[in-house]
Amino acid sequence: MSTAFIGTQKNGAFDVEGDLARHWLTQPNPNGRPNSDVVRPWANGMDITRRPSDTWIIDFGTSMSEADASLYELPFNYVLENVKHVRELVRREGHKKYWWRFGETRLGLRKALSGKDRFIATSMVAKHRFFVWLPAVQIPENLCVAITRSDDTTFGILESRFHKVWALALGTALEDRPRYTPSTTFDTFPFPQGLIPADTTTGVPNTEAAKTISTAAQKLNALRNNWLNPAEWVDWTRTDEEAKAGFPLRPVPKAGFEGELKKRTLTNLYNAMPAWLINAHVAIDNAVAKAYGWTDYTPEMPDSEILARLLSLNEERSDV
Repeated sequence: MSTAFIGTQKNGAFDVEGDLARHWLTQPNPNGRPNSDVVRPWANGMDITRRPSDTWIIDFGTSMSEADASLYELPFNYVLENVKHVRELVRREGHKKYWWRFGETRLGLRKALSGKDRFIATSMVAKHRFFVWLPAVQIPENLCVAITRSDDTTFGILESRFHKVWALALGTALEDRPRYTPSTTFDTFPFPQGLIPADTTTGVPNTEAAKTISTAAQKLNALRNNWLNPAEWVDWTRTDEEAKAGFPLRPVPKAGFEGELKKRTLTNLYNAMPAWLINAHVAIDNAVAKAYGWTDYTPEMPDSEILARLLSLNEERSDV
């Protein structure tokens, strides 16, 4: 089973502002079902590199019929008014016929996320390569790459210098921004032996190497989240309907901190690269290097040497 996927592709104005979506969550339907079945938080690349935009998406899934979709009155009427007339003009027959669904619904991604509470995501095009956790109920769009793992060990390996050197070398670029795709940068990456995603689908082994990477990854994630949303500046909230549907809490700036909070983005953080962030990444790099068995690794090791070792490892595995 694949692990990394490009997110869904809307091919129409299925996205709505959070306030409108939350209003819909309070409204009844003739089928007795809540609108949270088909309306949920959304994420695009800028939600990862900048601040969350509180954008939601109308998602009728991969196989819902038009008749069943119409039973969710307000979301369906919105798509009827804002999407159908556009989809009727496109060339692809499937997009015309199933106008109430996304153009690319990504069945494989949805199956891979089944039973998970979170997944790893990165913006496909970004100045800096970093990864974040998103809740599984949040739909990613096609400029996000979703890695359908929920373990901190995989997160740490992806955040390591080794994976980023690999991604930069094997990926493409859009203008001056590196581009990350499943086929060129994730699927080809030689993970440390014993921690290869395809070999650890039932769980990460409880080895010292895996635990050390996991601990370092959790620390990096906690430090970054504290910087992005300081407790002194942010309140976390959600409506009763959001809570009932299992949707995540949302950060809302406290009065007087709106301007400062806008500056707190991962792009700005990695532009500044403060000492605490460097230290957190060094800890991850050391842990991952140990998992590779690279006892001679130091932060001064050139990227060219790292890439050569990874290419050699990739070649060895291809020959097996």
